[in-house]
Amino acid sequence: MSVRKRTWKNGKGEEKSAWVVDYVDGRGKRRLKSFKLKKEADQFAATAAVEVREGVHVADRDTVTVKAAGDLWIISGEHAGLERSTVNQRRRHLALHINPFIGDTLLTKVTVPFIRDYEDRLRSEGRSPAMIRKALGSLGSLFSDAQERGLITRNPVRDIRGRRKGDKRQERRHKARLKVGEDIPSREEIKALVSALSGRWRPMLLTAIFAGLRSSEIRGLRWQDVDLDNREIHVRQRADEFGEIGRPKSSAGDRSIPIPPLLTNALREWKLAYHRPVIGHDEKDNPIREDAKPAHLVFANGAGKVENRGNIINRGLIPAMIRAGVTVDTGEKDDDGNPIVSAKYAGTHALRHFYASWLINRPQDGGLGLPLKVVQERMGHSSITMTADVYGHLFPRTDNAEELAAAEKALLGD
Repeated sequence: MSVRKRTWKNGKGEEKSAWVVDYVDGRGKRRLKSFKLKKEADQFAATAAVEVREGVHVADRDTVTVKAAGDLWIISGEHAGLERSTVNQRRRHLALHINPFIGDTLLTKVTVPFIRDYEDRLRSEGRSPAMIRKALGSLGSLFSDAQERGLITRNPVRDIRGRRKGDKRQERRHKARLKVGEDIPSREEIKALVSALSGRWRPMLLTAIFAGLRSSEIRGLRWQDVDLDNREIHVRQRADEFGEIGRPKSSAGDRSIPIPPLLTNALREWKLAYHRPVIGHDEKDNPIREDAKPAHLVFANGAGKVENRGNIINRGLIPAMIRAGVTVDTGEKDDDGNPIVSAKYAGTHALRHFYASWLINRPQDGGLGLPLKVVQERMGHSSITMTADVYGHLFPRTDNAEELAAAEKALLGD
């Protein structure tokens, strides 16, 4: 491997010069790479020498751009059987947050400093910290796929994220905790909401409140997974945003949840009035509905298909919250001068947060007082760490002054 200065004249007779690294790659091919500055050429030569010796060097001509690697990354996801929503998220990240900034860059040109500059550009373009983390996560996955294809030897995103493990732990510790009355509905708000629920939305939203199911799990729930005699719901499948049925995202998501009498009775009543799919019409054009079957969805739409998530929120949850007075003032007024309010909690995940708090709260406070491990299992979290990070602060402390005094007395005597 050599570094030499090359001088030539262009078509206009002007003298030009560059520093050239002349080397043989791991495949025995002679390579020439030019640089404007000698220190850049020396730096590349030193790095390339180590990579060739270790058998991990990839020449620029043997790699592709970030955009081309992204296309291959999409294909890998499709062949791996990823959910359509996940593949679509990959496409969105590529189209909106990766390709417009670095899509034309060769993979071999992407280094740790390059990634830091990319972060700064995302930030300057108004991307939120959460969106930047997601974009970097996708870019790291893209590079992992490219590594497996032999298009790159190192993953600069993983290099950065590896250094930041301590920072992430610190960030989790300082992350704003969920607050009752802000992120988690209070007991009074839930009581008002339960009283305001009616129609087909009542059993559905009660399931979110008193079983803690995710929206996708509610939409994919079947009658065969509801055991009314033993007052249990079994979570065995979910419906994604496109209405496609699949397994829970993790093995922990497959679980059994005991349910209280209020929800049991609501589901029993709903089953009697179950809106079965239309399979035809009689001679008077009246709809003929299919007999109820165990495989039918509990909360299907009128056609027996998966209910739309937006309908649950916009037609079920938000109107119920407004009727219950669980609202916030928007600061605007209608034509009659009356204040315009909106629902305080905009999604069903707030009801899932309440369910977690209900599991945790002491019985004297209207909760169940369950230990952390049981809360994890009921919530379907993949790890107890996740449960502790999100809800650990809600567990009641048992070291108040009175209890400490009692413990001291028991230990030391009078």
